[in-house]
Amino acid sequence: MKKISLGLFTLTLTTAAFANTPLPDVAPATEGQHVFINIPQQRLFLYTDGELTKAYPVAVGKAITQTNLGEHKIGVKAFNPTWHIPKSIQKERGDNVKTIPPGPKNPLGPVFVRFGDPKLGLGIHGTNVPSSVPGVRSHGCVRMKSPDALEFANTIATGSPAYVIYQMAALNEDANKNLWLAAYRDPYNKKNLDTAALEKSITAWAKAHGKSINTRRVNAILKNRTGQANCLTCTKGVKLKGPLKSLAWTTGSSAYSKPKAMSKPVPVKDDVLPSGSEIEIDAGDDTAKPITPTPVTPQTTQSVVPTNAAASAASVPAPASSYVPVPAYPTQEIPADTEPTELLF
Repeated sequence: MKKISLGLFTLTLTTAAFANTPLPDVAPATEGQHVFINIPQQRLFLYTDGELTKAYPVAVGKAITQTNLGEHKIGVKAFNPTWHIPKSIQKERGDNVKTIPPGPKNPLGPVFVRFGDPKLGLGIHGTNVPSSVPGVRSHGCVRMKSPDALEFANTIATGSPAYVIYQMAALNEDANKNLWLAAYRDPYNKKNLDTAALEKSITAWAKAHGKSINTRRVNAILKNRTGQANCLTCTKGVKLKGPLKSLAWTTGSSAYSKPKAMSKPVPVKDDVLPSGSEIEIDAGDDTAKPITPTPVTPQTTQSVVPTNAAASAASVPAPASSYVPVPAYPTQEIPADTEPTELLF
């Protein structure tokens, strides 16, 4: 248990709930708070003074109403907001309702936190449909389970940077010095997974630590993209042990991701609207469903990380390895049948 003082209140953190969540390759600020939202992973990460303090499951924008990637800032907060329904959604609803007051039927839940330019219409808020989190189903906002949204709103400071990123893989070292790989689906069809950089990072880490990693295991994980953290260096049955350290794999490095040195931010007074204030934003549940994994043929997989440019994809058995599911993310076990004894690449 860890306590962090944040001005007017003290937040007590229970790290067990998120200690085993795979971490993205990011460089949080060494001073102040820093938010990262990884779209494929459907997770929001909060860093304080360069250290991870919380990770939350979230629902993000659908492919046709994507959450804007890039750098934003945390803005105004509204507790117990009134949802002013945009005309476009009023037309969809067709019930002549223009506003929904605070309460159990309000799609914004108990709190709304603006992030980014108000013209973008982005916000981090609660929900009246908790089963929709995590998922890829919003109109562009970042949706949290309402208790999480309240905790986040009471923790985050106005003016804090918030980055929306798109990393389809996470490469982490655990407390037992084992290497774990997680791969995620591609909801916005970005096709931006840099397998060459990932291969380089894994190879460098394996060499530095004298470990053996099976290429076929890596290929299977990347092909199936289950959202599970899969061990690349464990014998069968070994469990992931936090805390985790992310590797700077997006640059092909075997080093750990490092915080970015920044000067201490100038204190900004929280911008909080009066309770019940109207928020006009695209929100509400919809008919879209969370992404689910593509069915896998047992005991076979297709190579997706060729060892050279001329290599072709081939179906091979996937070797055994340990895995740990990412909570609430659609999961499916990678098939296994042999121990990982072949040196990677």
